[in-house]
Amino acid sequence: MNPSIIREILKLTERPDVISLAGGLPSPDAFPVEALREASARVLRDTPREALQYAASEGHGPLRDWVAGELRGLGLVVDPGQVLITTGSQQGLDLVGKVLIDAGSRVAVETPTYLGALQAFAPQEPVFAAVPGDDGGPAPEALDAVADARFLYLLPNFQNPSGRCLDEARRAALAGAAERLGLPLLEDDPYGALWYDAPPPPPLAARWPEGTVYLGSFSKVLAPGLRLGYVVAPAPLYPKLLQAKQAADLHTPGFNQRLVHEVLRDGLLATHLPGVRDRYRQQRDAMAAALARHLPAGCRWQRPSGGMFFWVTLPEGLDTLALLPAAVARGVAYVPGEPFHAGTPQRNTLRLSFVTASAERIERGIAAIGAVVREALADAAPAAPAADRRAA
Repeated sequence: MNPSIIREILKLTERPDVISLAGGLPSPDAFPVEALREASARVLRDTPREALQYAASEGHGPLRDWVAGELRGLGLVVDPGQVLITTGSQQGLDLVGKVLIDAGSRVAVETPTYLGALQAFAPQEPVFAAVPGDDGGPAPEALDAVADARFLYLLPNFQNPSGRCLDEARRAALAGAAERLGLPLLEDDPYGALWYDAPPPPPLAARWPEGTVYLGSFSKVLAPGLRLGYVVAPAPLYPKLLQAKQAADLHTPGFNQRLVHEVLRDGLLATHLPGVRDRYRQQRDAMAAALARHLPAGCRWQRPSGGMFFWVTLPEGLDTLALLPAAVARGVAYVPGEPFHAGTPQRNTLRLSFVTASAERIERGIAAIGAVVREALADAAPAAPAADRRAA
């Protein structure tokens, strides 16, 4: 096991003088505090004994029903008996790793990929196989080379860290190639509801349900402190995931599950999410404009259509991990791109989160990063000959 570089960087952001564009934290201003407060009072009034007692390992029945119904609206064919409530979707990654990975077996991942997934799988001692691709996502034709992997881990919607969203054609091609090869898919979807331009295409699990494990989360749409997520698994796999869940923590806190179901059954998401999207869309646009103003020529990024992140590639030869202390000295923090790679890292990449900082702080933070990059490029430039320097 290895420490999370993101968690280590978050310690720096506790300093009030540092603008954090690092952690993928939802904005606390977007938490539905009043709705949760009222729902909490109802749960403790109506079902206090049940809410505070041990609960079923599978999860609260009405919440599992809600999840199944919601996913049917996305095109999945889901029975509530396939839904396992987890302590955050991060636990779902851990459970899948425990059940499907043996020491030395291969696990295929995107390039780049979510650092937390690599951490969750690593204790089982897999051999990671990085699947090459392009700005549109993993290359379907590259799956033949990883056909013997235990599964391919994917984040189709507004990926962490790259922010990319797989289009309809790429999803169909990936699902078709995986089904042809018998390569199971692990689809992680914590950001799908955070779209700013248009809803994403249907999940991979809607295309090959028999071969796909689907992970979801309430952290980004309600509040991460509730630590509530879920796994939807093909029926033959579900019992083993349930056994792993029982061994890990018996069950996800029952009070939290009842609290969340209480607000969901009242239709909170329909009224809450549009405001969250509007807030994050404005912050995304502020960061896109700041990047265009302050980063020097040779830097590349894509404007994400949802999620929380910009993925920035600096000119060749720069190392964003080495540049981080200089950025922090100027009052801004980001996440270097190196730990998001299972294979050969791209050390000139970095991840920026736009959802927790105001437009004014985003502007200041990106300006500081731009200054650091310009200084690094100047330092890396070859010295001019003496005659040229005199002429200059």
